[in-house]
Amino acid sequence: MSFEPSPRGVDLRQRVVEFLDEVVIPAEPLYEEQMRASGDPHFHPHVIEDLKSEARERGLWNLFMPHVTPWTPDPVPNLDYAYLAELAGRSHLASEAMNCSAPDTGNMEVLSLFGTDEQKEQWLVPLLEGRIRSAFAMTEPDVASSDATNIQLSIRRDGDEYVLNGRKWWISGAASERCEIFIVMGKTDPAAARHQQQSMILVPRGTPGLTIVRNLPVFGYIDREGHCELNFEDVRVPATNLIAEEGMGFAIAQARLGPGRIHHCMRCIGMAERALELMCRRVLTREAFGKPLAAQGVIREWIADSRIEIEQARLLTLKAAYLMDTVGHKGAATEISAIKVVAPNMALRVVDRAIQAHGGAGVSDDFPLARMYAGLRTLRFADGPDEVHRRQLSRAELGKYAS
Repeated sequence: MSFEPSPRGVDLRQRVVEFLDEVVIPAEPLYEEQMRASGDPHFHPHVIEDLKSEARERGLWNLFMPHVTPWTPDPVPNLDYAYLAELAGRSHLASEAMNCSAPDTGNMEVLSLFGTDEQKEQWLVPLLEGRIRSAFAMTEPDVASSDATNIQLSIRRDGDEYVLNGRKWWISGAASERCEIFIVMGKTDPAAARHQQQSMILVPRGTPGLTIVRNLPVFGYIDREGHCELNFEDVRVPATNLIAEEGMGFAIAQARLGPGRIHHCMRCIGMAERALELMCRRVLTREAFGKPLAAQGVIREWIADSRIEIEQARLLTLKAAYLMDTVGHKGAATEISAIKVVAPNMALRVVDRAIQAHGGAGVSDDFPLARMYAGLRTLRFADGPDEVHRRQLSRAELGKYAS
């Protein structure tokens, strides 16, 4: 079992490092300046398009896709991409710059695996080209959505159309006008077997009856792409908008979430690495009680523990990526659940130490640490909360000993 990247992966890794150091991280102040000047929290600053153009010229585009498609004939394996996703985690601009940001990545995988030729032409191609954005609408306010079989939004067949009624919330990306398509999960047959009641369907932005009720801030932060509450009231779409077949929604969701969890976890590690770097630089330049902060024993413990925890999380995540490449998503299910618990919690601890080392500056917007913390804490809910993954892990472990 080797976690070494392929020669191509090594080359991509170096090119991503150069892209981040030369272009992306230096662009962060300009991004903030353009956002402030616009006065619109959901504004799409031009610097993003500049970064995307640069990424395409450097051949750093759609690297997330792990399987062959007409648009990605030479896909990047999960193990190679894991290293790239970690690097992308160092900047909140990097993933979008390379057209590798959620929820588009998962939606593109769904369309490439399960979409019809017509659906791919209409929605997948512009997503792969970075011309539009998308959203994935699963979570609901009225049920415990950690159990996806609880969802209540109704998808009812009516002749050549489906009619949708219900509510969704925490729908990432929906506040952006560039988000032109929603993949919506709902129930087509409440009487079917528990995991065959759900289906997925495409709903274009602007469809009558679809209302974006509000954007939901996260710890006071208003995400540029938004996390929105949606209302579906007699929303009608053609029956051809159904993805795959009725009753396949839960299975499609599982296929979608596995790779996304790898991406999230490696980005967590990238955030932790940048937080540790910021902490080290800070404590080497500040003095308290007559000596540099870096000489304080407690600070050194923070740094040592952070390095240990980052390395542990990275190894487990790379193992999960390796297994996804060699035995598939199902064969890697235990490791995927494990990393989804380990990586965000580890990164939160590292970022928290870095905040403490920065003092008041750590909770300000002068450094990226507060933004990192808010995003990481939220990630403990996204793609399944910690408790669901621990439940799955414990069931797998107990199953080894059940008679």
